[in-house]
Amino acid sequence: MSGAGRELRFPLTASALQALVREALREDHAENDVTTLATVHASRRAGARLVARETGVIAGVPLALAAFRLADPEVQVRVDAEDGMAVQPGDTVLHVAGRARGILAAERTALNFMQRLSGVASLTHRYVATVQGTRAAILDTRKTTPGWRALEKYAVRCGGGTNHRMDLASAVLIKDNHLAAVDGDIGAAVRRVRECAASGIPVQVECDTIDQLRAAIAAGADSVLLDNMSVEQMREAVAIAAGQVVTEASGGVRLDTVRAIAESGVDRISVGALTHSAPALNLALDFD
Repeated sequence: MSGAGRELRFPLTASALQALVREALREDHAENDVTTLATVHASRRAGARLVARETGVIAGVPLALAAFRLADPEVQVRVDAEDGMAVQPGDTVLHVAGRARGILAAERTALNFMQRLSGVASLTHRYVATVQGTRAAILDTRKTTPGWRALEKYAVRCGGGTNHRMDLASAVLIKDNHLAAVDGDIGAAVRRVRECAASGIPVQVECDTIDQLRAAIAAGADSVLLDNMSVEQMREAVAIAAGQVVTEASGGVRLDTVRAIAESGVDRISVGALTHSAPALNLALDFD
């Protein structure tokens, strides 16, 4: 699956995808849609379009397809906007044709998946577009919905963003609470990590001050997280780092501030809002 020139690998296996969507349909009691069963004849067939009501970037099409196919194994589907593609109001994302009961039973589940993930992709795209022309990459965080991390981080990629560490085991991030446990000694913390962690695992140190930045560089950190620094402090930090470590800005990043942060020269900007505060993209299912 591709979008906007990028190859996007959906993060769930076929069996995991089916299990997730099946559980979502079960949660909605889609098999006992009393309204549809009472009003729509079993033989009735229909077609419907899943359409965009606002500008955004699509994510979650495989989940919607699974919902419609589980509700009606004979449903016919045409995908017009794949994950990672931009849409405008009125654009068709996909068209389904089959048993009306099945389409209606799956409608909300399909939309719930796609509105949430497309919202993440769309917000990410806005951040990426805002820093275009700078060196800064836009990263997500671990501030994700429990059980949905792989999906939400996938949606970030659909929007053109980059994933930070996927979990606590995939990279080291020495934060203020870790440093408190070693009396603020960054050198000692990095040494302990190098001794205990797997060889080659990236090591990042959260720095609140320029002094901490210097200590992290001296300790041999791979990257530094410039936490809640002013733009002026970030410029100074970038000059001091001078390519010795990767610099990442974090803390309170907003759309109206991200451009100035990017222009400080940092390599990366992590934005928790991509996954914890993205509004759902307005999508709807319109019957033909």
